[in-house]
Amino acid sequence: MIMEDFEKKMSLTDPMELETQHQNNNKSSQTLILLRRFLLIQQRRAQAYAKLKRSFDEYMVSGGELAYQQLCSEITLEFNDCSKQVLEMEFLFLSPDYGRVDLAQLLRAVQTQEKQKLHLTATIQVLKKAGRPSERLLSHENCRFTKPVEHECVHVHEITEAAGTEEAEADAEYDNALKEAIRGVQDAVIAINEHLEEVKYEIDALEAE
Repeated sequence: MIMEDFEKKMSLTDPMELETQHQNNNKSSQTLILLRRFLLIQQRRAQAYAKLKRSFDEYMVSGGELAYQQLCSEITLEFNDCSKQVLEMEFLFLSPDYGRVDLAQLLRAVQTQEKQKLHLTATIQVLKKAGRPSERLLSHENCRFTKPVEHECVHVHEITEAAGTEEAEADAEYDNALKEAIRGVQDAVIAINEHLEEVKYEIDALEAE
């Protein structure tokens, strides 16, 4: 009797309905694969940032300009490759095969924040390399050397009130620029993490189907 009921239900199922169900299941599994790939790309980005920070910290201590510049070039290529792959995913989600405009927009939002984060990270490193105006080392190229260990420094000048104010303003401007860039990176990281939570919720929902 149970078998007869089952066969009856199967015979009543529209073949087109079965095909649609199969397509939906296939679409869900493909979407799941893409979203998991996206999370792996985000891990690659995180690792690249960690390498960049390590290299910059070493550069600030040892001054190895060449090694630092070489790593910056490698990291730039890594970020470009990540962006290219995410862009391809966006196009797939926008295509009729997937029809997930919401996910395409989610990935686009992450891309925008990642671009901002990278730009501001570079700004922070440039500022830190330059140092505060009042603490920058002087170049003695134009100074007159009178003895092997003594020279007449052209940089020595009477510290006037105006010069002191100018230096203080330059320092304040530098400090504000650095704080703004650091705050911008923090804001971008918060926004990226929020978007990644949305991606994880979507993965959980698809896995539950």
